[in-house]
Amino acid sequence: MDELAKLFKTLSDVNRLRIFALLSERKMCVCELAFALGVTQPAVSRHLKRMKEVGLIGDEQDGHWTNYFLLGLREEHKPVLSYVREWLKQSELAKGDLLRLEKFDRFHSCRDLPE
Repeated sequence: MDELAKLFKTLSDVNRLRIFALLSERKMCVCELAFALGVTQPAVSRHLKRMKEVGLIGDEQDGHWTNYFLLGLREEHKPVLSYVREWLKQSELAKGDLLRLEKFDRFHSCRDLPE
């Protein structure tokens, strides 16, 4: 029961839901997520840390970038996260984040974002 409460607490933040929606599409680095959400990289990093603590995401090194991705769903989380994922596909905010991200090129833009 405690794990489920932690999951709900993590998903109770709009920006973490938006990150969840973005990572449902593909792996991304902090600068891509920051650009799509319109927030600072440190703010995104704090959200990612929280999501990693409950086992929602993992990370891997790719050159000088760290890419974040959704982990396989834990059996007890599957019903909740499947519903959340489907709901986010209908969200205008999440759709807007994906559209914004299409204009971003991390190879040229990551160094230009505010820290």
